[in-house]
Amino acid sequence: MREIDCRGLACPQPVLETKEALEGLSEGEVLRVLVDNEAAVQNVSRFVSSQGYPLQVREEAGYFILEVVKKGRGRPVEGVSCERPEGIFRVILVDSDRMGEGDEELGRKLMVNFLQTLPQVSPLPQALIFYNRGVFLTVEGSPVLSALRELEGKGVKILSCWTCLSHYDLEDKLRVGQASNMYEILSLLMRADRVLRP
Repeated sequence: MREIDCRGLACPQPVLETKEALEGLSEGEVLRVLVDNEAAVQNVSRFVSSQGYPLQVREEAGYFILEVVKKGRGRPVEGVSCERPEGIFRVILVDSDRMGEGDEELGRKLMVNFLQTLPQVSPLPQALIFYNRGVFLTVEGSPVLSALRELEGKGVKILSCWTCLSHYDLEDKLRVGQASNMYEILSLLMRADRVLRP
């Protein structure tokens, strides 16, 4: 068994450390990952699951222990589970709660209209990634939660940058999609045929 201590490491370091450690393990070996926050548990768990490895998680003395058994050859990270309409993988990046420059109130209205209209468009993107002030659109009180939930119900992945949520003290207010890390976000962007920004 190999153990790595990722307590105190900022996103996406626990995922990167886990990936590197798994690459160095032989078939059947066990990796024990120590983390100290729920976001790291979720991020590492999603990564391990995307690789097809069995995982057990338990909490002990104020931190979490994730045990991974390296079985099989693993597989590439699957950031999105939806089909690729017309063979094109689309990602929309949302870095603000406003659309465009100029009047702030108008910008907010435009962004709300954009996201409320998006579920009616075809083909849909495979993922929406919210970062910086864009995360305000995925948290409690956002005027577009129902539209984002509708998109999620149609198979669109909704990701919010954990570092951004944390920066704005919104970690406990996320109401749609899931908190993500830079490794997962970059993996999606590198796979995308088209990246759009409203």
